Amino acid sequence: MQKPPKKQIREHYQIILDSIADGVFTVNLDFCITSFNRAAEEITGIPREEAIGRKCFEVLRASVCETECPIRQTIETENPIVNKPVIFCANDKRIPVSVTTAMLKDSEGGIIGCVETFRDLTAVDKLRKELRKQHSFDDIVSKNKKMMKLFSILPQIAESNSTVMILGASGTGKELFARAIHNNSLKKKGPFIAINCGALPENLCEAELFGYKAGAFTDAKKDKPGRFALAQDGTIFLDEIGDISQAVQVRLLRVLEEKTYEPLGSTETIKTNARVIAATHQNLEKLIEEGKFREDLYFRINVIKLSLPVLSDKKEDIPLLVDYFINRFNHLTGKKIAGLSRRAIAALMLYDWPGNIRELENAIEHAFVFCRDDLIRLHYLPDHIIPKNGFILDSTGLTLKEVEKYTIQQALQRNQWKKMATARELGIDKNTLRRKINRFGIVAPMKNQA
Repeated sequence: MQKPPKKQIREHYQIILDSIADGVFTVNLDFCITSFNRAAEEITGIPREEAIGRKCFEVLRASVCETECPIRQTIETENPIVNKPVIFCANDKRIPVSVTTAMLKDSEGGIIGCVETFRDLTAVDKLRKELRKQHSFDDIVSKNKKMMKLFSILPQIAESNSTVMILGASGTGKELFARAIHNNSLKKKGPFIAINCGALPENLCEAELFGYKAGAFTDAKKDKPGRFALAQDGTIFLDEIGDISQAVQVRLLRVLEEKTYEPLGSTETIKTNARVIAATHQNLEKLIEEGKFREDLYFRINVIKLSLPVLSDKKEDIPLLVDYFINRFNHLTGKKIAGLSRRAIAALMLYDWPGNIRELENAIEHAFVFCRDDLIRLHYLPDHIIPKNGFILDSTGLTLKEVEKYTIQQALQRNQWKKMATARELGIDKNTLRRKINRFGIVAPMKNQA
């Protein structure tokens, strides 16, 4: 039977390539494009005639061309790349894509080039932004069940004028919640005044809250309004209220009960209509037992109580938070960073975040300072977040929880299931490791069980 001519075979191949929804192009060993399908034309906006014969990096100008070219990696290692996030800058457009590569070989097994397929993620990015809106309240983003429950009641809390107590560890976003309540309240046109009570000594805290008259103390040269005066017709946020002294507690109790106060050195009674939102990372019930916090003040500020979870208990929020911080820092710095590499996000999922959301924000800001790519890669993160010995999971097709579980299992196996050695390698506390083992139900083989 006579073989079809080569031209006819090429035409058939082109028809097949043009029927594929993903962009497909091939290159030779000089990285010159040898074929370019119709989807590639539609996604990039570059006609086939302009692409063929030119270097792929000249045509697509991807974010990884100079540093981590998928085609070069595939040819040099003979290992395919699967679903690697990349930004094309073709035709002056930024196009988020997912790239997969494979080698091209001749009939004798010799490498003659590489094929790359890419999927347009523009619609996915748009959908992700829409989903982020559904998982947000004001400037707070989360898809954690406990946080979503808080989101559902925040509008009702905001509409009331009741005092609110926000409990949570440092860095969990207590002030963000306070601002969100204010911004959605009837007093939203008024001022939002925040004061960190724990950062001020006793005499200064009292003066800052209630103000003073000239001559009230040595350095009081002129009258100064306090934070309650500044918060008139608005909201005052008393952060770390558990740190205020007994004397200030007494004065604050009167403000909450009677809505009045006197500035230091004054006999004039001033009325306030400022709404009070308090916050603390401390256990106020324990402070009451120790005689350090007034029980009557506790009941006055504990009308509505919100408890915020730590970041290590809601790691499903890390991708959402990272996306939020990247968008914000892009706006502030003028950069156009698209996201994090798989290895970088795996490191964030493994880390235990003792500083909570504030520490995550600082880590992304740190990465922005040093990042020169369109993606934040592992080495741009702060050193203490990167697992020891450079080990990090580099896998595909796993959920974020599976990434963390798999990483811990592999580290345990390498260290013969010795928890202290594993904790040192991963850069986490031994007790933290034990909690993670219990959370994920990781069980050592019988011969390794103590």
